[in-house]
Amino acid sequence: MISIQKMMPGSCVRRLATGSLVFILLLAAGLVAADTGTEEPLDDARSILKAMSDYVSGQQTIELTFDSDIEVITPELEKIQFTNSGSALLSRPNKLYAHRVGGYAEVELFFDGATVSINGRSVNGYAQLEAEGSIDDLIHALRAGHGVALPGADLLLSNSYEMLMADVLEAKHIGSGVIGGVECEHLALRNFDTDWQLWVEAGDRPIPRKMVITSKTINSAPQYTIRITSWKTDVEPGPDAFIFNPPEGAERLDHNALIHLDELPQDHPTGGSQ
Repeated sequence: MISIQKMMPGSCVRRLATGSLVFILLLAAGLVAADTGTEEPLDDARSILKAMSDYVSGQQTIELTFDSDIEVITPELEKIQFTNSGSALLSRPNKLYAHRVGGYAEVELFFDGATVSINGRSVNGYAQLEAEGSIDDLIHALRAGHGVALPGADLLLSNSYEMLMADVLEAKHIGSGVIGGVECEHLALRNFDTDWQLWVEAGDRPIPRKMVITSKTINSAPQYTIRITSWKTDVEPGPDAFIFNPPEGAERLDHNALIHLDELPQDHPTGGSQ
């Protein structure tokens, strides 16, 4: 889910392209432009996005699972994709658990409203930071102070519409699409240096189903993609759902070690001229 590493657009999309981690430099928010001839007026895209934001922020608890893909560009201009899966459980305003597993790291995040704990199962180590406040505060603090991009997390913010629309130059309602057998409204939005697409479930449950984020400033336009594979709001988190207990023998790490819990291997191929 997340990369703590990562589970973001608007102003966050720009941060993806300028963040401190290598994979952040290779990603941002996205659309592959296409002349479909079916684009709807601007207000439709905005109203669909606002409906999604209002619905999601109105849910007290959310439990979801997801799959994500990250692309990097090698010096030989070969595009390589890395895949991950994960889950998240949140209870507003200030409780969050997230888990992500890929081929190179397995990471958990626990947030109880006062402390955030990141547990690297793959390295048997953990880091803890004081982070008193809401889920929104946590996401902003991790991005601003620790170089953690958390792409996709803007979808869960209490003010996601404002964050997603920040710096948007153009917004389009492309039409219908189907994600996991579910009919969705397909939106395409553009910033100065990034484009992004969002598929929102049609009907009275306008939840995000898929996001594609594409950098326009990196050669070969690498993408980040996240697909929501399940979504529940009728959940009752257990009393220990957001409490972290260090595993026996786990080493406490400096927070700078978070970069080693990436969604990419540490020696992954990078490059590509801009």
